[in-house]
Amino acid sequence: MSEVIKVGMADWKICTGDDALTTLGLGSCVGVAIRDPQSGVGGLAHVMLPDSRETESNSNRPKFADTGITDMVAEMVKKGASMSKMVAKIAGGAQMFAFSSAKSDMVRVGERNVEACKKKLKELKIPLLASDTGENFGRTVVFYPATGNYTIKAVGKPEKTI
Repeated sequence: MSEVIKVGMADWKICTGDDALTTLGLGSCVGVAIRDPQSGVGGLAHVMLPDSRETESNSNRPKFADTGITDMVAEMVKKGASMSKMVAKIAGGAQMFAFSSAKSDMVRVGERNVEACKKKLKELKIPLLASDTGENFGRTVVFYPATGNYTIKAVGKPEKTI
């Protein structure tokens, strides 16, 4: 029987087979779903911040786009995934609060997270197939590595799959 594996905030998990990965409450955070369709290995990272070099408190590597995505991909390779076959989808990166100084980097966390995730995927040569990012609402996601379906749920919005 398949299992739905929960991914916490500032964390990542990988799975194979018919198992799925889910993470709750993506506001400014980004859910980065990566899979190798041939091996069936998939992973989901819940990225909170764009760059580990911007803070002294950076020992939680999954928290950051630059280190979390890299570590998850490395573990996927150990489990049999091929870097050259990996593809990605992302969701989240919302602007959760309205401020008059919305141009400030401090309040643009969602946008900066999306940019950082896209940059890291490009560096790793992992094509980004689809995204559902931005806006001003939170998301809960479920990723099915076997099919590549990435289901996005948000309060008051129709459920969608990218």
